[in-house]
Amino acid sequence: MHYKSIAYVLGSVSTLTGLFMLLPVLVGLLYGETFPALVLLGCGVGCILIGLPLVRLKAHFYNFSVKDGYVSVALAWIVMSLLGALPLALSREIPSYLDALFEIVSGFTTTGASILPDVEALSHAMLFWRSFSHWIGGMGVLVFILTILPMADSGASFSLMQAESPGPVVSKLVPRLKASARLLYGIYLGLSVLQLALLLIGRMPLFDALCTTFGTMGTGGFGILRDSIAPYSPYLQWVITIFMLLAGTNFGIYFLLLYRQWRAALRMEEVWWFYIIVALSTLFISLNLLATQEFHSVREVLFQVASIITTTGFSTVDFDGWPLFSRFILVLLMFVGACAGSTGGGIKISRLLIYWKKAGRELRRLAKPNLVQTSRMDGKRLDESVEQGALLFLVCYVLVFFASTFLVALENTDFTTAFTAVAATLNNIGPGLSQVGPACNFAFFSPLTKLVLIFDMLAGRLELFPLLILFAPRTWK
Repeated sequence: MHYKSIAYVLGSVSTLTGLFMLLPVLVGLLYGETFPALVLLGCGVGCILIGLPLVRLKAHFYNFSVKDGYVSVALAWIVMSLLGALPLALSREIPSYLDALFEIVSGFTTTGASILPDVEALSHAMLFWRSFSHWIGGMGVLVFILTILPMADSGASFSLMQAESPGPVVSKLVPRLKASARLLYGIYLGLSVLQLALLLIGRMPLFDALCTTFGTMGTGGFGILRDSIAPYSPYLQWVITIFMLLAGTNFGIYFLLLYRQWRAALRMEEVWWFYIIVALSTLFISLNLLATQEFHSVREVLFQVASIITTTGFSTVDFDGWPLFSRFILVLLMFVGACAGSTGGGIKISRLLIYWKKAGRELRRLAKPNLVQTSRMDGKRLDESVEQGALLFLVCYVLVFFASTFLVALENTDFTTAFTAVAATLNNIGPGLSQVGPACNFAFFSPLTKLVLIFDMLAGRLELFPLLILFAPRTWK
């Protein structure tokens, strides 16, 4: 285990977290919120002072293994969350540190589940920090660090990026991984600026537009109003819907389009299926609502479908009151999730395609045992290790899901609440159904349940393996 190298990564994360905290300090000063601004400033300076000595370590990254990468990423997200919760707790805007930790983990992991009964009671500075955490965690803080770390072109950088990036496969967009990381963040920033501009054109206040952009592009879903996105105009809701879908799309297609590789872009099966599933889900829910005379508009249905499948968690209606068939589709979309290589959560459509192709191949092999056949995706042969990795993920996912549901069930709540609370946190969605529906919050849970759900949010964002490897005894032998 490369302890110095891991400490260097943690120091970088601590320093960067402190620097990020300085931005909401400016927001607090702008709105005349002196105490929250001072708390954020003190926490930011403290994080920098903790991180700089570790950054100054003369760490080397030779033979930095995949295991080191997983451990570094898991520890980095835990450290970032522990530090990020400090301003919320020390300002007393969220008096309980555990509740503050739940809230900021929900922010960094782009989950959007909240313990706040009245979000509008928070100061502008803390609202901004809470929403900004979505944007930080959306693309991944270590992906950002890879653009500036000295070892960004070594094998260590690939180990870190592989451990943090969502999806079954991580590949370089361009030959140099450092350039790939910069390109990803360039696309992320460009889409964020474009959405911000369109929201401002729709006369959304600047503060609201910034926080909404952070939540949309990070597919996080923290709202700054009690009714989430419902109070805004239809134009603004359409803009948010479109950018939720763009954020849930594999960012690799934007690279292909930028470099005019039209044929390769059109061959991305995952993206095609993503939009097909969105269209069919919108159609089926609309027909179901129409039959029960609860249909209002396609915009309303498409917004909720986009919000759930991209695991954003914004809402314009209380969909917990929809008919059972519509709610069932939404629960299915919670598990489906967005594309690999996006800022969304869930199992990911690419994995579901791998399972489908694997199942079809094995069924054909049962009929013809001597048949030699390989699975292909996007016109390329699927490597056996990718299939095995996807199957391993599914096994671990099912085990973690049912273990978490078992522990949450100790709360003695109804089954729908326990089941969808785990689904909403493990898939980084935010709202569930029943007592954790879009009009409710997670504040009533016991400390044990909150810790379980915090683990689920981190595990879901990091695709399970980093946290499982971190807590495996064999890792530390």
